[in-house]
Amino acid sequence: MMEDVVVENLWKIYPGGIQAVKGISFTVHHGEIFSLLGPNGAGKTTTISILTTLIKPTKGKALVGGFDVEKEAKRVREIIGLVPQDIVVDDDLTGWDNLMVQAALYHIPKSVARKRAEDLLEFMDLKEFANKKAENYSGGMRRRLELAAALLHRPKILFLDEPTLGLDVQVRTAVWDYINRIRKEEDMTLIMTTHYMEEADKLSDRVAIIDYGEIKALGSPKELKDSLGGDIIEVEVEALPEGSSLESLIPVNGMVKEVKLRGNVIRIKTAEGEKALPNIVISLSSKGVTVKSVNLIKPSLDEVFMEFTGKRIRESEVSKEEVFKERAIMRRRAR
Repeated sequence: MMEDVVVENLWKIYPGGIQAVKGISFTVHHGEIFSLLGPNGAGKTTTISILTTLIKPTKGKALVGGFDVEKEAKRVREIIGLVPQDIVVDDDLTGWDNLMVQAALYHIPKSVARKRAEDLLEFMDLKEFANKKAENYSGGMRRRLELAAALLHRPKILFLDEPTLGLDVQVRTAVWDYINRIRKEEDMTLIMTTHYMEEADKLSDRVAIIDYGEIKALGSPKELKDSLGGDIIEVEVEALPEGSSLESLIPVNGMVKEVKLRGNVIRIKTAEGEKALPNIVISLSSKGVTVKSVNLIKPSLDEVFMEFTGKRIRESEVSKEEVFKERAIMRRRAR
């Protein structure tokens, strides 16, 4: 299987010792949608910025389309497209003119550029808005215009940094449909960052869960969910009886695979949650444990994130100030 992206022991350390990426390694196969899933500040955008030659790594190796991102940056830029996290279309230009500017930057002959622009505007359902200024576009329309611009030079590999950030659920679903169509019709490799669990699950062939600059888990959404080993039961209790152990309260057996205590929440892995739950509650109550709440959870990427990081993705969000600080550092370094 051909690898379009190869990353080996990649690090990015900013001035002041900020470790945005900490020795990550992964490969991306040709034709797949590969997602970096994690909260703001996890290192997703930094990784994409390195792979698209916007910033240089501190150490490690990264090949995109077989080209080294440091030594052969120009060759990398020729074969990739990028839809950045921040919308960069020119509001003062029409949709058509935005695409023509992009075509000029890539030295695409005018006759070829016009045909491709027409096709892409139709593909993105923007044809009737082609001669309207981008300032009049909705957020979803701008995202679709950016996708069109990124596809104009027929890239082999397309990078999407939080492609649906800030869009409502209905528009987000529409953008997902376009992303799927792009991959199928263009035989293209897509690398995407997201902190939306549903987005990663719906679109991705494989997902790398990243947190604090490190890859915590990697596999297909099904593989990652299957790694949980079944359902999860969370039982919030007031306190464990004095002198008792977790193992004595909920012994691991044929039905209960694993038991962990996080704060006042007992987290239980079980093959059959519906059958195990009543028995667990009865058993705890009989042993003097006060049960405050019970939650039966089916396998999901949110639970995978919880399993590998000890927290849910929404709990690990960093402050906006920290995100802005990291972006500012990246922009200065990219100049």
